[in-house]
Amino acid sequence: MSAAPAPKITRARTLPLIWIVPIVALVVAGWMIFREQRNHGPEISIEFADGSGVEAGKTPLEYNGVAVGTVQTVELTRDLARVVVRVRLKKNAANVARAGAEFWIVHPEVSFSGVRGLETLVRGVRLNVRPGSGAPATRFQGLDSPPAPELTAAGRAFILKSDRLGSLAPGAPVYYREVKVGAVETSRLARDATSVLIRIRVFNPYIDLVRTNTRFWNASFSIKGGLFSGFDIKNVSLETLFTGGVGFATPEGNLAPPAADGAEFSLADEPEKEWLKWQPQIPIAPVEQAPDSRGATPPTTIVKPESSQPIESHGARG
Repeated sequence: MSAAPAPKITRARTLPLIWIVPIVALVVAGWMIFREQRNHGPEISIEFADGSGVEAGKTPLEYNGVAVGTVQTVELTRDLARVVVRVRLKKNAANVARAGAEFWIVHPEVSFSGVRGLETLVRGVRLNVRPGSGAPATRFQGLDSPPAPELTAAGRAFILKSDRLGSLAPGAPVYYREVKVGAVETSRLARDATSVLIRIRVFNPYIDLVRTNTRFWNASFSIKGGLFSGFDIKNVSLETLFTGGVGFATPEGNLAPPAADGAEFSLADEPEKEWLKWQPQIPIAPVEQAPDSRGATPPTTIVKPESSQPIESHGARG
């Protein structure tokens, strides 16, 4: 009887422990790449005249203070005339890239029209966007400077005619008895270039304060006088100091009819003493319907004042 063959022993191949860590790392990296790609939105390109401070992979695109994208590349156009900034949007922010959207670079700025972007001294520059309402788009022309502030459409617009613009800027307040009741929307030269037309908007519920015989004046900061006669400094708010402002008053007695939308008035350099004494009784809506501290009224449609948009004027004059 022959002996049974000796058993053949083989060892099952096992994965060396040294490979476990790289495999886990690859799985985690793959998951992160998948998640990042899933959150990606479209890539858009924006042309600017100057790209100072914009950095690829670092500069964010923000809307209402929230990052909605990141700059991917910064390149010159073929003719070296402009700068093309490509931005990758987040998936949930794709709707900001629509026809009519406005993009601009936020730099620190201190001027008579206000103080903007001081935080960029620490964080670096950023891109801002005001979304459009047209069809989805991927190519845009950036603005050379920030656009005019958005103002509410509620209320009534009036045209003020002045010899000069002075320090009045879009968003400057309009006051009645030193209470903010409106704002400057935009301005342009008259068609014959002999004056400046300034469009303001008085918010609800204050529109009836403006009558056909209302008087308007420039409430911006000013200093008058000399070393020997003394100085007269106009008492203004901090907001008016930077952006300028408009004041108005309405005669008392028999009230004139409310001014129509688009009515034109003259803008005086300063009020006459008599104007400041007028105390007409004009009913207005309850206080809870008045604009909030930012000048905004209860939910309304938003419009964009455009400096190039024609300013139409009508017959009423102050």
